[in-house]
Amino acid sequence: MIFEMVKSKVVAHISYFIGSQNEAVVVDPRRDCGVYVEIAQREGMRIRYVFETHRNEDYVIGSRELAHLTGADIYHGPWPDFEYGETVRDGQEFFFGKLRVTAIYTPGHTPGCVSYAVADLDSGGETVLVCTGDTLFVGDVGRTDFGGPERKEWSENLYDSIFNKLLPLGDHVVLCPAHGSGSVCGGRIADRELSTLGLERLTNPLLQMSREEFVEHKVEEHHEYAPYFRTMERLNIKGAPFVGCGPNPPPLKPSEFKEKAGEGAIIVDTRPPPGFGAGHIKGSYSLYLSRLGLGGWVLPYDKPILLVLGSQEHLDYVARSLVRMGYDDLGGYLAGTIASWYKEVLPVEGLGLMTVADLRDRLEEDGDWVVLDVRSRDEWEEGHIEGCTNIYVGLLQQRLDDVPEGRPIALICKSGTRSSFASSILQRAGRRNVHNVLGGMDGWKKAGYPVTK
Repeated sequence: MIFEMVKSKVVAHISYFIGSQNEAVVVDPRRDCGVYVEIAQREGMRIRYVFETHRNEDYVIGSRELAHLTGADIYHGPWPDFEYGETVRDGQEFFFGKLRVTAIYTPGHTPGCVSYAVADLDSGGETVLVCTGDTLFVGDVGRTDFGGPERKEWSENLYDSIFNKLLPLGDHVVLCPAHGSGSVCGGRIADRELSTLGLERLTNPLLQMSREEFVEHKVEEHHEYAPYFRTMERLNIKGAPFVGCGPNPPPLKPSEFKEKAGEGAIIVDTRPPPGFGAGHIKGSYSLYLSRLGLGGWVLPYDKPILLVLGSQEHLDYVARSLVRMGYDDLGGYLAGTIASWYKEVLPVEGLGLMTVADLRDRLEEDGDWVVLDVRSRDEWEEGHIEGCTNIYVGLLQQRLDDVPEGRPIALICKSGTRSSFASSILQRAGRRNVHNVLGGMDGWKKAGYPVTK
């Protein structure tokens, strides 16, 4: 048996290649799907089936292109009305090599969620692993707020799916979710990728609740809905355009880059916050490598995107990450990094940078400072600086009127990456005297400064 996890960091997506003898299946493939073909060729296997656990909201799925490349059949759940593939039946079985896959309807995250239990026929036919999609995560369960008014029903269905469909498969069964830590599809997914159903039954805090407690918790749970989800949902119902070997944005001379920016292209600067603060092209969004997923809150789909990289080595990761979110119009990247821009003596602007000690001193000396905490509401409620304002970074562009004008602003998050993005949003809106707090609340707490709840 061959089992490989294929991870995509931008939205903490995990897909699976499972093979036996000379046959294989892929579960929830990413959009740039050549990696599965490469694994199949390396192992001498043919991909027979592509299984989707649900209509994904946070990334573009690559099922159609993978099926085009391999001749595999695509199967997905009964909701919504997909324009490609086949609807799998609850309990339907598939055989490949010495393995059996059984489809199990597990509604809750969406009405069409399906889990896939894999049994080893050489070991008595017992289920050895289950791909749960966004139904059950390591240390968490899927969000149910996509149901709108039906949120309670979806939450009830999620509980029943986990306790009546998944856990009875056995404590020994390996859990294979579609996302890891950092995904927006859960609330507090654990920072580890390996677990079993038995370990989750014992340690997952959501699974310690009664049915009533579970449903109440899910109904009251707070999640944000990023605007780009709508595009993901549309593409994943219809089937996204093929991307071939992957994105290949061209290198641009500073003069070419400047011209495209002047024509309305959007600039994304992926350098670390200190580099962005030291000097950046006016109008840039600061989206560090680990925070590219936040681009879905502000980046349009009808304008080209230009990239400023910290290193040429980052190009493939950044380009593929954006394409996995449906951003196909990558107009190019600044050749020679930001240094080439400096050498042409082209204009840059800076962003105020401060440490947590600097912020504490400013607050003690001057009561005019505005502290804007751009973490999630749950993070803010766990502890924040007294008197600060909380606006989640993804909502900031929509809530600029809630940020006082004419006063110095210090933006803070957990470590300084989200607050750098937030600072760039304010600068793009014409705000001045904006400062990013390096080290964030982690540094503030480590320094022993006061925190309120």
